[in-house]
Amino acid sequence: MKPSPCSDHFGCGPTPCDLPIPAELKQRWKTLATRRHFLGRGGTALGWAALASLLGGGTLGSATGQAATAERRGGILDGPHFPPTAKRVIYLFMSGGPPQMDMWDYKPDLARWYDKDLPESVRGTAMPTGMTAGQTRFPVAPSQWAFKRYGQCGRWVSELQPAMAKSVDDIAVIHSMHTDAINHEPAILLMNTGNMVPGKPSLGAWMSYGLGSPNDNLPAFVVLNSKFTVGNPQPINSRLWGSGFLSSRHAGVLLRSAKDPVLYLQDPRGMDRRVRRTMLDAVAQLNQRTFEEFGDPETQSRISQYEMAARMQTSVPELTDFSDEPEHTWKLYGEQAKQPGSFAYNCLMARRLAERGVPFTQVYKRGWDVHGNVVGDLPKLCAETDAAMHGLLEDLKQRGLLEDTLVVWAGEFGRTVYSQGGLSRKNYGRDHHAKCFSLWLAGGGIRGGVAHGATDDFSFSITEDPVHIRDLNATILHCLGIDHQRLTFNIQGLDQKLTGVEQAHVVRALL
Repeated sequence: MKPSPCSDHFGCGPTPCDLPIPAELKQRWKTLATRRHFLGRGGTALGWAALASLLGGGTLGSATGQAATAERRGGILDGPHFPPTAKRVIYLFMSGGPPQMDMWDYKPDLARWYDKDLPESVRGTAMPTGMTAGQTRFPVAPSQWAFKRYGQCGRWVSELQPAMAKSVDDIAVIHSMHTDAINHEPAILLMNTGNMVPGKPSLGAWMSYGLGSPNDNLPAFVVLNSKFTVGNPQPINSRLWGSGFLSSRHAGVLLRSAKDPVLYLQDPRGMDRRVRRTMLDAVAQLNQRTFEEFGDPETQSRISQYEMAARMQTSVPELTDFSDEPEHTWKLYGEQAKQPGSFAYNCLMARRLAERGVPFTQVYKRGWDVHGNVVGDLPKLCAETDAAMHGLLEDLKQRGLLEDTLVVWAGEFGRTVYSQGGLSRKNYGRDHHAKCFSLWLAGGGIRGGVAHGATDDFSFSITEDPVHIRDLNATILHCLGIDHQRLTFNIQGLDQKLTGVEQAHVVRALL
């Protein structure tokens, strides 16, 4: 009869044994297992620091010592790879896919194509989605809104965006974005995490992992989800701001718009701050004991998250108290900024987070999935966002923050020039379109007034300078002083990167 596996089995593999194990050997195996676990989870720089310690030394070499110090500050890198032009990012994400030809990609010749089928020579082999695949026609739907030139750069802007029209000399518009995904969930994941497969770290998590945060009292990565008001409520979820295989302390922290911004920050009734501090110290000791016993780095993350929560008890109420904002703030952002959870409120909150040194703020606005009723919904969506975005840029500029704050405005893909469903002079719908779409960037080393890339006369295919999402992410990291090829995390034998294993390029024409 085979012996059963021993319960104290640390180093002898899967083979069963019933031999007694000396206590000293058990402890040695436990230590090795703990350090192997820490080494495998800690990334390259931190891994070598752990290895140096394991092999005997009390003193680490200078390079590994610096890496360990950087990790203690919250980032794995010993500072940026090269001088950054941006210290922080505010990412305004328009979930659903704004229609580029109605907002930024002016196509004047479309008017004469009204209700004519999109030529097969233009459509080519592009497959429609399941929502338009059954259509017998693909009638061209020109934009309902007039465009005019604005600014010294002469940018064409839709009348839907009168406020952003004043900011055109501060922004760079990319007309030639393209993506690999045609459906919302994989497309939004790709934009937010660099991968269509769930479980990968988000852009903000990568930034936190690499550079940490100069603010000890607020998270490195904050998420603001604006209230849904109009359009199609395409859902978003925490996978978009998760940390994936990185430590959970790099995940985005969602601030709620109602009641308490973060749950459970308030002291329970009958407990004062001194008692709370004593309790947290006791929990930290228990967690430290757990870490010493099992060696799971997530235990250290839990300790740091408890400490961050304690500091946020003071910092978050101050952050969300707008009583110190002067009157001209409300003129910039509009009266909607006084409504907690509105997009304008979140733009103002993003500026306040930038002032306090928070490195990455992501603002979501849903409703842009305009399969129908473009003429009814798009003006309302633009009215909610246009003045607030211009206000944010102006506010940052007035405070001297725009020069080192990178602001990004994007959706997950574009929309088709042909109508989904019925077409009339008063209304139309637009389907998903992955082959081209527009977005803009401002501040943080971006050249204002630039238009990069171009599309054909139907805003259907790219004709100049295509930019993939990998290239966009490489450019964002470059502005932060990070070489996207060198920000890696080794897991399962592969050096994982935000930009993946395929080639990515920094779009230097924007810089």
